[in-house]
Amino acid sequence: MRRRISWLVVTTTSTVVVSFVIPLCLLVQTLAEDRAMAAADQEARNVAILVAGLHDDPQLGELVEGIESRGTPTTSVLTSDGRQLGGGPSLKRDPEVRRARKGEAFTVMDGDGGRVLLPVVVEDGTAVVRTSVTDEDLHRGVTGAWLGIIGLGAVLLALALAIASRLGRRIAEPLLEVAATAHRLREGDLAARAEVRGTDETQELARALNGLAERTGELLASERAAVGDLSHRLRTPVTALRLDAEAVAEPELAQRLQTHIAVLQRTIDAIVREARRPVRTDLAPVSDATAVVRARVDFWRPLAEDQGRRLEVLLPPEPLRVPLAVEDLSDLVDVLVDNVFAHTPEGTALRLELEGHDDRAVLTLTDAGPGMSSAGRADRPGSTGLGLDIAARTAGGCGGGLRVGVAPEGGALVEVTLPLASG
Repeated sequence: MRRRISWLVVTTTSTVVVSFVIPLCLLVQTLAEDRAMAAADQEARNVAILVAGLHDDPQLGELVEGIESRGTPTTSVLTSDGRQLGGGPSLKRDPEVRRARKGEAFTVMDGDGGRVLLPVVVEDGTAVVRTSVTDEDLHRGVTGAWLGIIGLGAVLLALALAIASRLGRRIAEPLLEVAATAHRLREGDLAARAEVRGTDETQELARALNGLAERTGELLASERAAVGDLSHRLRTPVTALRLDAEAVAEPELAQRLQTHIAVLQRTIDAIVREARRPVRTDLAPVSDATAVVRARVDFWRPLAEDQGRRLEVLLPPEPLRVPLAVEDLSDLVDVLVDNVFAHTPEGTALRLELEGHDDRAVLTLTDAGPGMSSAGRADRPGSTGLGLDIAARTAGGCGGGLRVGVAPEGGALVEVTLPLASG
């Protein structure tokens, strides 16, 4: 926008400046020519007065030569008896002089300069006075005047460009601030608000965006309250189911019911936790995957030791920066590890490996359990695949992905790919 405003102002100003500069330059040239010709005409008239009064005086030649010696304009006289007084080209054969001897006074301007010819009628005929100025005399001072005018026009254009740039900045900066606020809202910073300033239209846009942000916050708060209420409502029937299952006399059926209820409880907890997960406020979330994975492994290691699981961890020595908030990446790792603990027998070994490649980080989790299908649930009793869906959604949100396969040990393999953060 700033560029367009600047170009518009410069185009308009340049049109106006050129419309004045060209006529003004032509006017200066005309004034210079008129000034030179007026000086020549005045000198020709003065000499004509001398010729009329001293046409037969021998001193007339000295007077004309004295006048000519002063420089431009140059004056010469053709007397009535054919003598030429003063220097310059011959006057006898000059067609302009012959025209003036017929009694016509006139001026001439051409490529050689300008000339004023005045006939002077004396007792024995007609004398002609010719005063000449060169082309340089006609245009003396014109070049300097033109440079001054053009320079003034350039200064006006530069001033207009500076004013346009400042005006464009005053218009564009509030719009850019509104756009930056919209980006912050898009990234999850619901506390972001645009400053209401700038033009009337920009202020109205800022107010509308702020109203939208406030409404979004209200809707999210309402949804979270509804989810919280839902979790309380669901826990009551689940608890009742657990109590009923404990009252079943057949041990095998009771165990199966308890397993199904535990899966249902975990599913409900995962849904509620995901729905109530706070919106991240980082505009550009970045975390060290190596440090996060190490921290989560330390968290799960006591439980692994308690269940007799061999937990093998391979981490790179250098940090791997990925575009995920620490909380999101921690949740992703927890989902993967919890999936193994929840759906494999105690004592099942698991292996967690993090590798860095050219433009991505790869987190691989394998176990020696019963395995699972590509859907992430079919080969594991009681598995709904919800945890892996959450992990896949988290990885996909930053441009990564999740793949399910078969581990070399015969169990499940889950591979999460995350792009490396730039900079």
